[in-house]
Amino acid sequence: MSSSSDDNRPALTDRSALLRQRRRALRDGWADILHQMAADEIEDRLSEINRTFTDIAVVTGFPDFWAKRFPGARILSDDSILTLEPQSCDLVIHAMALHWADDPVGQIVQCRHALREDGLFLAACFGGQTLHELRAALAQAEAAVTGGLSPRVLPMGEIRDMGGLLHRAGLALPVADLLSQRASYRSLIHLAHDLRAMGETNAMQSRIRHATRREVFMRAAAFMAEHFPDRDDPSRIAATFDLVFLTGWAPSETQPKPLRPGSAKISLADALNEIRK
Repeated sequence: MSSSSDDNRPALTDRSALLRQRRRALRDGWADILHQMAADEIEDRLSEINRTFTDIAVVTGFPDFWAKRFPGARILSDDSILTLEPQSCDLVIHAMALHWADDPVGQIVQCRHALREDGLFLAACFGGQTLHELRAALAQAEAAVTGGLSPRVLPMGEIRDMGGLLHRAGLALPVADLLSQRASYRSLIHLAHDLRAMGETNAMQSRIRHATRREVFMRAAAFMAEHFPDRDDPSRIAATFDLVFLTGWAPSETQPKPLRPGSAKISLADALNEIRK
């Protein structure tokens, strides 16, 4: 994930390829299970907040699904420039698309500007160790067969770094947490089929544009079978999907503020002594 739109780095994502693979997934029967999990988690988080949100926007690459989960919300595409009016929302959800953003900070900043004072930003996306097994297997296989490496699995942000994006975007009370899911597949072929059905295959700008030698996939499949067997059924392989959830609030004078250094009424040492008594 790129950190800034000002660094003039080449684009990470081939946007036309990403949109093409999303359309193909929807046409062929989209596998929405991880979106369902993300939506459930977001709804759980919202249920714990003593607030009724009335002006909701959802940024996503799969609008029909999220429109059903949040009826009445405004649904918009995860384009680099979001069609959001300033201070028009009390809740903005960035739904399972931030990992494809060339400028994730810019995406969050645009969402923050769309929030009214004390409005809530919530994001769900892939991160952490998502597909680390596949990344290792393909790297080992390609190096052995061709002597080189090419970009095949999208780089995923670590939760600590992704939490920092909220602060950089100017959101208050930032929180980042992770839900890790371990999936089981019969083989690498079945994992690849599922990724295609999710619309999450390789859409990186720097990906190779020619067919990969069959031996690369055969070696990668053997590597995954040897090094990443499913714990419950060693004849199958395991693949990790980490869902990262980001929460932050548009700044408001009514929000809790950290104490100024030296403003505590009692020292830590005194407090500990009181506890020991």
